[in-house]
Amino acid sequence: MALAAGARGRAGRCGRCGPGALLAFAAWTAGWVLAAALLLRAHPGVLSERCTDEKSRRILAALCQDYRGGWLAGDLCQDLCEAGMLRYQRCLYYERGKKVLQAEWRGRPVVLKSKREAFTSFPPLSLLEEGPQGRPREAELLLMVAGEVRHALGLELPSGSLGPLWPGWRGVGWRRQVASAWALLQQEEYVYLSLLQGLSRHVPPVLGSCGHFYAVEHLAAGSPRHQALFPLEQKQARARAQAVSRIALSFLDMVGHFDHDFSHRLHLCDIKPENFAIRRDLTVVAIDVDMAFFEPKMKEILEQNCTGDEDCNFFDCFSKCDLQVNKCGAHRVNSNLQVICDKIFRHWFSATLRDSAVPLQRQLQLQEAVRECAGPTRSSGRAAPSVFWKLRRLLQATLRELQEADK
Repeated sequence: MALAAGARGRAGRCGRCGPGALLAFAAWTAGWVLAAALLLRAHPGVLSERCTDEKSRRILAALCQDYRGGWLAGDLCQDLCEAGMLRYQRCLYYERGKKVLQAEWRGRPVVLKSKREAFTSFPPLSLLEEGPQGRPREAELLLMVAGEVRHALGLELPSGSLGPLWPGWRGVGWRRQVASAWALLQQEEYVYLSLLQGLSRHVPPVLGSCGHFYAVEHLAAGSPRHQALFPLEQKQARARAQAVSRIALSFLDMVGHFDHDFSHRLHLCDIKPENFAIRRDLTVVAIDVDMAFFEPKMKEILEQNCTGDEDCNFFDCFSKCDLQVNKCGAHRVNSNLQVICDKIFRHWFSATLRDSAVPLQRQLQLQEAVRECAGPTRSSGRAAPSVFWKLRRLLQATLRELQEADK
């Protein structure tokens, strides 16, 4: 507001200014607009709401009020709203409408998530609006579920594979069960986690839901504030070096898994420590997959109009601009591995540390491999597949050497 008022004031004072002054004023204004746009792209959280316990408790109270009013359902509602077995602990963050809250469920730490605050903010299922008398046919509902998955993920799934997303109704409360399942289906992250349930150890399983909120396990999340990006219990240098090597190997395992183990490659377009966590066995888990896309959806996102390669950047997923047709290529030209090497591995292996438990020669080899992995740009294409195996061999050798030194 102050910036806008200042701009209006300067414009008024420049009413009798010459062309040069007006051009300077226009350039000044454009510079501020560009700076603001870049700030919002780099830090979208600056427009996020303040995360408070008071508001979080109000959100859950409204959820329980809707549950008691018969508007929504879920296998966690009774524990949250009546039995007191699912207890709110603290607000983790609000971002672009998304609410993420920490809770304790029967003694187990969990995270409650929803893309939106209120149940009524999700568009209702049209079949429920049209026919208040009888139940919609199961085939009609499954057709709409498949359409929602196709829209969200770009995947054509047979009705037989939709069980994790559409378990069907039970008992007399079918209407609120269907309405709750539909609200969850409109959340891409919930759809991803549900479809990958039991298929991947690198994503958290959905533990249950109440209305539009769903619960996942609470894990030790990464942060640039941690010296090793992830909270590590190990105090001694050798033990910490072993832990970092195990985490790095788990990142490589995740890369190979997402590249090859599904019917389509899974692209991660927002790679940063905060979007990953580690289990006690140091397995890496992608805890925020709002910006994850299977290959069909990735092509749809990338294939846009352009005047240069910079127009083909979608966060961490890059394409190239074909200037003959002014269209971005449908295929991503960098990879999950390249970005992980750049944003995660560089932090661990970019400097030679004299007090490191890792031998100097091995440190230099890891640095070279990480540079080779992160180095390719859009002009030179993806990192060669061999660098994956090179990194894996080096990390395995490092881990063996550290373990042998402990004997």
